[in-house]
Amino acid sequence: SLINILGLATGMAVCLLIVLFIQSEMSFDKQHEKADNIYRVVLERSYPGRSTSYAIIPQSIGAAIKTEYPEVLESTRLFNFAGNGNFFLRIGEKTFEEKRVLAADSNFFRVFTCKFLHGDPATALEKTHSAVINATTAKKYFGTTDVVGKQFETDGNDTTETFVITAVVADWPDNSHFLFDMLVSTSTFQFFSRPNYTGFAAHTYLLLNPNSSYKALEAKFPDIIKKYVSGEISKVFNESWEDFQKAGNGYHYYLQPLTKIHLISDLEAELRPNGSMTAVYIFGVVAIFILLLACINFINLSTARSVERAKEVGIRKTFGSDKRMLIGQFLIESVFISVISMLIAFVIIILLIPAFNTISGKDLSVSYFLQAKWVFVLIAFVLITGVIAGLYPAFVLSSFNPIMVLKGRFKSSGYGLALRNGLVVFQFAISVILIISTIVVNRQMNYMLGNKLGFKKDHVIVLERTDMVENQLPAFKNELLTISGVESASGTSTMPGNQNFFGTTWQEIGSKAPMTGRGMVVDEDYAKTLGLEIKEGRFFSKDFSTDTLSVVLNERAVKELGLKAAIGSRLTSPDNIYNAPDGSLYVYNVVGVVKDFHYHSLHEPISPLVIINSKKFGNRSGLVALRIKGDNFKKAVSDIGTIWKKFVKEKPFNYYFLDKSLADQYQAEQTTQRIFTIFSGLAIFIACIGLLGLAAYATQQRTREISIRKVLGASEGSIITMLSKDFLKLVLLASAIAFPIAWWGMHKWLQDFAYRIDVGWWIFIVAGIAALVIALFTVSTQALKAAFTNPIKSLRSE
Repeated sequence: SLINILGLATGMAVCLLIVLFIQSEMSFDKQHEKADNIYRVVLERSYPGRSTSYAIIPQSIGAAIKTEYPEVLESTRLFNFAGNGNFFLRIGEKTFEEKRVLAADSNFFRVFTCKFLHGDPATALEKTHSAVINATTAKKYFGTTDVVGKQFETDGNDTTETFVITAVVADWPDNSHFLFDMLVSTSTFQFFSRPNYTGFAAHTYLLLNPNSSYKALEAKFPDIIKKYVSGEISKVFNESWEDFQKAGNGYHYYLQPLTKIHLISDLEAELRPNGSMTAVYIFGVVAIFILLLACINFINLSTARSVERAKEVGIRKTFGSDKRMLIGQFLIESVFISVISMLIAFVIIILLIPAFNTISGKDLSVSYFLQAKWVFVLIAFVLITGVIAGLYPAFVLSSFNPIMVLKGRFKSSGYGLALRNGLVVFQFAISVILIISTIVVNRQMNYMLGNKLGFKKDHVIVLERTDMVENQLPAFKNELLTISGVESASGTSTMPGNQNFFGTTWQEIGSKAPMTGRGMVVDEDYAKTLGLEIKEGRFFSKDFSTDTLSVVLNERAVKELGLKAAIGSRLTSPDNIYNAPDGSLYVYNVVGVVKDFHYHSLHEPISPLVIINSKKFGNRSGLVALRIKGDNFKKAVSDIGTIWKKFVKEKPFNYYFLDKSLADQYQAEQTTQRIFTIFSGLAIFIACIGLLGLAAYATQQRTREISIRKVLGASEGSIITMLSKDFLKLVLLASAIAFPIAWWGMHKWLQDFAYRIDVGWWIFIVAGIAALVIALFTVSTQALKAAFTNPIKSLRSE
């Protein structure tokens, strides 16, 4: 009974922990009153030979959709105004930094539900220079939430805006696909109101009529493209919409239900990292498997112990108990054990949940199960578990013939033995699947974190908001290079792993085939600092004054531009930022080609990249990357901070380590890896508990046989082999069943990654051997005990 209770309690605890995790993942964005009618408009942009999907779309598309289709009640937009950091505001004489600032349209609160503490949701974002802050931000700056009418200034380099706080809202819940501490009105900034049907900028949401079909609305989007987008495409790319499409380009808009975004969406420019529906499915299956393992233990051990209760059944039947009464009795016992197991499971959860929260990044609580609906669910869960686990043993025990039992002629049936063996096979098949899955998941994560990315990510510190140094950037860099351990420094607009590689379009002079890719602005030291490999030509250099109008391409860009000889090729771009103030096109020379490197995560294939010289923009850069020699980062950071204060006196000094930033891209996968590994280990532990109990029972049933064999000269080794081999055969059969299932499941999971490992045959061999070793160790504890027991004692008792 102790083994039964321990196994069942562990299974229940793990199952309920997974239920808490899944419930948290499934709860995202459901707090809004109109959540079921809110959809996000996203875009799949086709390029020649590839496509990329974006969470942001041109800022005028939402309004166009609302204008054309009456089933759209509202269209509202969010802009990642602070870029996830470095939004400076001044209150009195002090400067502060806010990281979670979004620009929102005036109708934001007509779409999304938010609890207002002060202010009017109808007018909060209506006027220019309006700001809505949450309660925590209000208390942080003013000590109270009653701050409507108070003002603050944005502390920028070029301009300063004064904002009025028009409302204070409750803190936005964490189970949302976007977070904010502050909203500012989009009407403040002219850029947000300019017509734009091709440039990606806005997170756009539609509120639909409850009686409308979002799929029917999606089917109309090609008409929006034809009416609003095609004309602008012709102007931007200097070719007809038809030719644009024939070249392999295209725009495909579609809708995502708000409540599903967190689990189904992994697009470029998400407002925060999302979860994974695949992970939810995997953990759900693991929870079911673990509970089944625990129930199988209960069934196996209960039926195995049937001999011990045979005389009890015979006596009860002799005194008039019928089969129905006995089944009821044994089911009640089973449910009672289930209740005790549930109570112990809650103790286990209370002990484990702090560590689980740390691993999963969640804030889960057992109090969730105290809600009325969950109390009934748990009661049903206990009853069903008890009935499922106890039903077969109850039928087995109640079916004994009382006369045969009382005469001592009872023995376990061959059918019962076959069932127990079948359940052992099922348990270890699950265990082998979990071992293989754990190996594959860990290898894929190690591959992603340790794969050669095409640049050197270690020992690189990235300084943020270095645009505040303004025209002193060369002097700032020179000062940084005087720090002991700083090998090189480079100004750049973005870094690998960041979302803000801007979209850009280029084409070779004389060609009608434009190439759309990503762009970044860097200085001449970037290749050295990041360790980029130059495949052809050279990188930017101070020795060439003409480099102001030079670009460096990656291999993918050369391929998509169709350049036969890249070095010396002449390119133009329709993007205004790269051209003369009067709109005339500058011509850029290709001076170098770098080997392809992963500037986004390994979820995405490498796309074309155009690297522009920061000389074109007056050497201003938003980031500075520093390569540090050795491991004395603490002193280096301290010295960098001192120089920062010399150039930027009032603004806070922010930095990050490139390798950690890149690892954070895979936060969801790392969480899945840790949780999956732990739960797989627990599942194997539960399977071993059951195997241990069955081995103990089998050994007990064969005590007389073992003693006779020993008296006749059998060695301890032969006794151990005899007792172990039957179980090992079952594990081999379980492995044969598990291998194809595990291969199929892991092959499907790996399809989410553009770059992935191969599931080699050796993984299956390792998993099979591991299962055999675990089973052998478990069974041997009982086999050794039996092998070294004095046979005289056993035979005397017989």
